[in-house]
Amino acid sequence: GNDHPSYVPSELVNCSSNDCKVRYHCYLMELKQDFTYTVSVRDIVLAIRSELDSEIVDSLSGTSFNVQRGKLSLNLTHLEPIQLSPEEVQSCRRFQTTLFRILLNPDINKLTSVSDDFSLGDNPEIDYLLLPATVKEQRLTNSIIDWKTVYSVPFSSEGTCECKDHVCDVRIQNGSVCSSKLENCVVYTPHTGSIYIVTGIMELNGNSILNLGRKGTTTYKEYYKNNHGIQLCFEHQSLLHGRGVSKVGNYLLKARQKKEKGSSMNSVELPPELCSVIMSPISINTIYSFSFIPSIMHWLESLLVAFNLKKMLLDNFTPKDLPVIKVLQAITAKECLEAYDYDYLETLGDSFLKYAVGQQLFKTNQNDQEGALSKQREKIVSNDALYKNGCTRKLPGFIRKEAFDPKQWDIPGDKSKCLLLKQELVSNRIGVYVRRTREIDFKVIADVVEALIGAFISTEDEEGALSFMNWIGIKVDTNIIPYETHLSIAPEKLVDVKLLESRLNYYSFKDPSLLVEALTHSSCKRPEVQRCYERLEFLGDAVLDNVITMHFYKEYSKGKLSAEFFTNMRSISANNECYALSAIKAQLHEHILCDPVVANKIADTVKGVEKLSLESTFGWELETYFCEALADVIESIAGAIFVDSGYKKEVVFESIRPLLEPLVTPETARRHPINELQELCQKEGYKRKEYAPVRDKNETSVTIQVVANGITHKHTGKASNKDTARKVASKEVLKLIKVNNIDSKLLMNRRFSFPLLSAIFLFCWFVDEIIYHIVSN
Repeated sequence: GNDHPSYVPSELVNCSSNDCKVRYHCYLMELKQDFTYTVSVRDIVLAIRSELDSEIVDSLSGTSFNVQRGKLSLNLTHLEPIQLSPEEVQSCRRFQTTLFRILLNPDINKLTSVSDDFSLGDNPEIDYLLLPATVKEQRLTNSIIDWKTVYSVPFSSEGTCECKDHVCDVRIQNGSVCSSKLENCVVYTPHTGSIYIVTGIMELNGNSILNLGRKGTTTYKEYYKNNHGIQLCFEHQSLLHGRGVSKVGNYLLKARQKKEKGSSMNSVELPPELCSVIMSPISINTIYSFSFIPSIMHWLESLLVAFNLKKMLLDNFTPKDLPVIKVLQAITAKECLEAYDYDYLETLGDSFLKYAVGQQLFKTNQNDQEGALSKQREKIVSNDALYKNGCTRKLPGFIRKEAFDPKQWDIPGDKSKCLLLKQELVSNRIGVYVRRTREIDFKVIADVVEALIGAFISTEDEEGALSFMNWIGIKVDTNIIPYETHLSIAPEKLVDVKLLESRLNYYSFKDPSLLVEALTHSSCKRPEVQRCYERLEFLGDAVLDNVITMHFYKEYSKGKLSAEFFTNMRSISANNECYALSAIKAQLHEHILCDPVVANKIADTVKGVEKLSLESTFGWELETYFCEALADVIESIAGAIFVDSGYKKEVVFESIRPLLEPLVTPETARRHPINELQELCQKEGYKRKEYAPVRDKNETSVTIQVVANGITHKHTGKASNKDTARKVASKEVLKLIKVNNIDSKLLMNRRFSFPLLSAIFLFCWFVDEIIYHIVSN
């Protein structure tokens, strides 16, 4: 089925209760803001039942979060463990549950009530504590946990207060209270149904003047009477300065969130008698700091999920050190909208997977032709096969596939949501818990399998990648099996070996018969040549794709280019048109063994290419027919060098790279016209229509029409095959759209354009006249 589990790491779950003392490992979460705001962040203590691995602590430390006003950085420091009594645990859970309910869903009906149970139960539940830390100056003499704030709920008007003049005559909704308890608290106002954070007591009272802007002025007393039908009974009491509770966002997003309307903590003046106190004392700084915690804890949970997957891999084979952040990247879909996603790694993994499977099939099935090999590889690397392999190894539960929603976050200790956790063993020693099931598209699971292969490749651990592939069910190895050659005469009698070696960066073939095979087209009928190049082409295609992919990955800062741009550069450099131009530039076409029909097609291609500048071999310049044999021989020669060198990819790249130069760079990269037009239409909402191809003798016509901004752009591309005709048509339609857009901009700015053009014309005419008179005289 399509229902897959969502794993919760065991480090965040506890299923033992009723101990006299509960032991928690403590970590200080130091928050630092790089922006100026009237409210400052405070440190928070994380108390968790399991000690975090140092890699998790290091990965979490230094993390930056994109908050609405700038960046917030986090540092995590390991503290001494603490022992808490069940009553203390209950108080801590009551505090964090109440505070997070206020932040995430400020509904008075869902706040702390007598019926709430905050004790540790017997069933597995998410169990960790998030507690306010004392200010740095107090930590030397007092506990690092601010217990006074922890006990701010349930609120009681009784008990000692720290003010000099003990005045318990301030009337509030739930009785009388000392004014000191109202200086930092959270209140509920029944008349508006709102929750406010009180930050102090004002020098205003019910009789003070309230400015209503255009409506004039009134007193607070009159305002409440006229607008809410409330008669203030204690109008001489000082008003409280309150601020609204700001919305909690997803601070893991790649780009900073735009400030939502109404999300700021707007100031209000509140008569105490209309307020019911929920928490006291608690500062606005503490509440503001806790608003970032859902995102931070979701990030920690994600790291722990990735860490559990890493442990599962280590449980089954021994790779080099695979950073947990790479594993996290490999299991994070683009839909999460975070700084890390698997697109980049998937490209690396896809390339290596096809290469590894291709070389395995090539060496173990030496009698199979290219068609059979391609079918076998497609079956092994298909999304359907990768999906099944991923499910067999229980990978779907680790996948992160959607953007974090703080409102859906599971508040630790909150039993109002029925969260049934079920333990599941993912390997012999690794246990996780299942939170729920969710739908995951089969392609996402396949992509994650490729991304995990890519994670190994990104750390230069091909052995680890191969071990992972074998573990997941894709059997490959690095054994070298002798290759059987089928040539009855000396290779030098068929091709100029030395000349060809000089064009391959002076690679010297140990077995030149491989070079002959690489240059033999299937149409060749010479009896002394038993094999054509198709098997070597199958192998070389995968090898070239892999070495070119790795070149771009290493050359451009190992992942700092966007995944889309990286894939684009790879597709520009590893394609048939690029290879065909490279073959002609190196004059390899003169050495292909084929029948006259194919030879004529090659000659026709060479004539068409003579019109082009061959300074580059990329950019989709070729608009005429090209014989596929030209592209094939680049791949088959790459395959021949790979086999001859003892399966050394780096030797292939050294030999073939000069033929592909200059390689594309980020500055010279251009999109394929077909892809560029499709993406432009999708982005701008243009209507694109492609008519059915029309074949006339030796020519195919493809017509493409695009309606952009009410204007129809249409072009018919003609070429010897459908794909080239589509490319020509797309290229011309793109030009028409771009020209029209430029004309539209000039038309929109005609008030400025025409006077400017007139002035330029007059100036040129004036200069011309002066030069004419000087020359005449």
